[in-house]
Amino acid sequence: MIKFLRRAHWFYSIIIILTLSCLFYPFYYAFTRSERLYLLLNYSRKLHSFVCALLIGVIFKFEFEVPLEKDRTYIYCANHTSNLDIMIMCVLGTGRFHFLGKDELLNNPVLKLFFNTIDVPVNRDSKMSSFRAFKKVGENLEKGMGLMIFPEGKIDEEHYPPQLLAFKNGPFRLAIDKKISIVAVTLIDVWKKMWDDGAKYGTRPGICHIYVHAPISTTNLSIEDSDVLKDRIFALINNKYHNDHR
Repeated sequence: MIKFLRRAHWFYSIIIILTLSCLFYPFYYAFTRSERLYLLLNYSRKLHSFVCALLIGVIFKFEFEVPLEKDRTYIYCANHTSNLDIMIMCVLGTGRFHFLGKDELLNNPVLKLFFNTIDVPVNRDSKMSSFRAFKKVGENLEKGMGLMIFPEGKIDEEHYPPQLLAFKNGPFRLAIDKKISIVAVTLIDVWKKMWDDGAKYGTRPGICHIYVHAPISTTNLSIEDSDVLKDRIFALINNKYHNDHR
């Protein structure tokens, strides 16, 4: 019975996601026509994510280690276990934030609007693509655009509960180079509501707990410290995830 209910909820969630995507599409199309409209675009993404979560019965509960400065540019690094993760980061983000994501998302009819404009696609198997992507992201950070990134690069599809995969180096080198503080974000139990896309185990309503760690300054770090910074962020997220998610 539980399995049936979770499959039914997954089917219902897909209908809600597709319906709202169609309703918001005209606004997304209009707001991606100019950089001057990116703030409105992100307000739309935030509203879309909030309404979608509400209708599928999911509540995002954020706990902040310290309050974040609303007008400050951050690089947000989060673990990745669910398609809900992008919604969560949209709700968390402020101002003209943008995402760095795999170029496969260009195949999505809605997401390609973003990744052809405000967001930055990357093919991690191509050094040239990675170079161009991080160059673009660096330029955006200099403009005051916050960055949302999942440093694992993908969702762990082999383990349930999912485990953290090794982090990529790029975001941490970039943070040091641009002297941008990093905010680690632990998505504690989001996988329980929707693991990956929810197709295998189904989905269910409930509260998703998200812990936002205190920003880590990179002002006094050099590029040689990028591995240490990466390991520190990994440990913060991994320890919080394993201590709280069960």
